[in-house]
Amino acid sequence: MQGNLPPEAQEKIEQLQDLQETAQQVAVQKQEAESSLTEAENALEELENIDDDTAMYRQVGELLVETEYDEAEEELDDKVNSLEIRLETLEKQEDRVQDQFESLQEELEGLLGGGGGMGGPAGPGGPGAGGA
Repeated sequence: MQGNLPPEAQEKIEQLQDLQETAQQVAVQKQEAESSLTEAENALEELENIDDDTAMYRQVGELLVETEYDEAEEELDDKVNSLEIRLETLEKQEDRVQDQFESLQEELEGLLGGGGGMGGPAGPGGPGAGGA
């Protein structure tokens, strides 16, 4: 079936498939980052409920190593900050891939005679009919 398409259209279809794979990979990475961020934020909240002199341990590979309260708090703060930055980066990458996908889709539709809107309402529109 693709043999009947012009080479330019076949190339666009391959690019769309590549972008779709990239979008899936970014979505998985984003989900993992969100999960790690939630864990780190929860640990930081729990840390606030613990006395400063309580014995604390952090995991180093397969071992638990004793650590100080301030050090544990600082490490968790750093982890939360870096995960927030990672999440922002992934969200921007996700937006960029979506824009490229939509642009390629429009180019492909143009090559194929402008068929019936492949991406129409599913695109990044607003909330639509937004109630009273």
